[in-house]
Amino acid sequence: MSAPFEKAPGLSAQPGIAHGFFGRAGGNSRGEFAGNNMSIALGDDPGIVAGNRAATAQSLGFAPENLCLLKQVHSNRVHRLDNPLGEQTIEADALVTRTPGLLLGILTADCTPILLADPEAGIVAAAHAGWRGAADGIIAHTIDAMVALGAERANIRAAYGPTIHGENYEVGAQFKADFLALHPDGQRHFHAPSGGIPHFDLPGFVASQLGAAGLCSIEVVGHCTYAHPERYFSHRYATHRGTKTGRQIAVIGLTQL
Repeated sequence: MSAPFEKAPGLSAQPGIAHGFFGRAGGNSRGEFAGNNMSIALGDDPGIVAGNRAATAQSLGFAPENLCLLKQVHSNRVHRLDNPLGEQTIEADALVTRTPGLLLGILTADCTPILLADPEAGIVAAAHAGWRGAADGIIAHTIDAMVALGAERANIRAAYGPTIHGENYEVGAQFKADFLALHPDGQRHFHAPSGGIPHFDLPGFVASQLGAAGLCSIEVVGHCTYAHPERYFSHRYATHRGTKTGRQIAVIGLTQL
């Protein structure tokens, strides 16, 4: 049985493009990693994770071996993909392709997954935006890579998925100072509740970066990962409770027409 997933209506309406934002529902992982965990780096059974990944690909009509995942390192590096990755380990935080049949995947557990597509040019991309990668330009770099392949900014549609929201993302004064050193106009992405410790609005910053890159179609899918641990994996929620957690996946690909 395939796991449930959330979709962006605008992307769903585009022919030849399949996508989904999966949460923790479904899958066969157990214990702290229950249910649709996609990471083998945290202690889950690799065979179970492989089955979870295969079911995800097949639920969207893709071969399991064509699900392409990166070693995500909170960078601004984008990798162009023309063939399945196989056993390759690529350190980067975004994938872009114009090859049908490849399913691009991003793993998250509070960071923001971003799926992008130019349906007219037949180009898709997936990006992982933690605060560091977002601040260092992963969004702009991903869109630039799409344009280099032939995409038009005016035609690119973006959707970002379940991520931690500002009310649950306490960061502290040093984080704020480091961020503002890179983005002096970013004060609006912070607020301090009654306790006085700064909180950061990661999805708000992601949306502003997508807009600044010239995109007009930007959709929001899902809810706060921290606030809904029954629906999503949240690293911060698990850390605050002294436990481990898994990783969910967001995927996009060009179907074989």
